[in-house]
Amino acid sequence: MTEEGASRSHLIWATRGRKWGFRFLLDAGLGDPLPEYERAFAELADEPAAWRRNGHVVAVRFPDPEGRRDAAGRVIPHEFVVFGDGADVVNSVYDGEQHLWPLVEQSFEHVWDADTTPSVADLRFE
Repeated sequence: MTEEGASRSHLIWATRGRKWGFRFLLDAGLGDPLPEYERAFAELADEPAAWRRNGHVVAVRFPDPEGRRDAAGRVIPHEFVVFGDGADVVNSVYDGEQHLWPLVEQSFEHVWDADTTPSVADLRFE
């Protein structure tokens, strides 16, 4: 765990880049993160910013903090599902941005403008 309570190993992170479509960039170690993602976001409206807690699982969505847009001009969303103790510090959309974005910010900066979908190695987590 990081000092903020969440770690990348407890996260599903879905987003898109300027030229590549919606993808799971982190999968919380799950072979298929889609069922957990769908369950976590099932009751959230399709708003640009949203938050939901279900026990020790939090789903949070917020627009790219740097205001980046894809090639079609759409704002890039960042959607996270947080499991376990890391979910305890995410009690709002604001908390999600404050605690989760720093975990992925540098990696996203590196890949968001790529021509193709990035691999885990491309993310360059340190």
